[in-house]
Amino acid sequence: MQRLKIVFSGPMGAGKTQAISSLSDIPVVSTEVKNTDLQTNAKALTTVGMDYGELTLEGGMSIGLYGTPGQERFNFIWSILSQGALGVIILIDHSASDPIADLANYLETFAKIYDGRIVIGVSQVDKKPELDFGIYRDWLSKNDKNLPIFPVDMRKRKDVLLLVDTIISSLELSS
Repeated sequence: MQRLKIVFSGPMGAGKTQAISSLSDIPVVSTEVKNTDLQTNAKALTTVGMDYGELTLEGGMSIGLYGTPGQERFNFIWSILSQGALGVIILIDHSASDPIADLANYLETFAKIYDGRIVIGVSQVDKKPELDFGIYRDWLSKNDKNLPIFPVDMRKRKDVLLLVDTIISSLELSS
């Protein structure tokens, strides 16, 4: 049985834990603890190590789903989890104060530690509908980054599966 690895990363509150929960065929192993950094994000819990789940596709292919912590102080874990990954899914919270800065930061960081496939998912689009989704495509284009980007609801399995399918499709295209 072929075993693959996909990493979910992004700022705190972007939906990494929820995305893995929406996809995983097993109970998610989580390192969520009480959030003590309420100035950055008011959510009650935050991941401090990693989240882990598994997804089995048709044909028996198994994918390990790894979620990084979103807080910058845990960024040393990002490169460890990214080693050997088929792809990295960067999640951005559309309702954050500066989602473009978050996108730029994560793409810059992962450019230094990971040279594989990257797909971007933008969550919480419904919480800030006045902010046009086109800002992400414009920024990517202006910065010569040709990456797939999708608005997603992390609670919807089909939305999160689209991100995973995009990575798998890019693997098949490059074979």
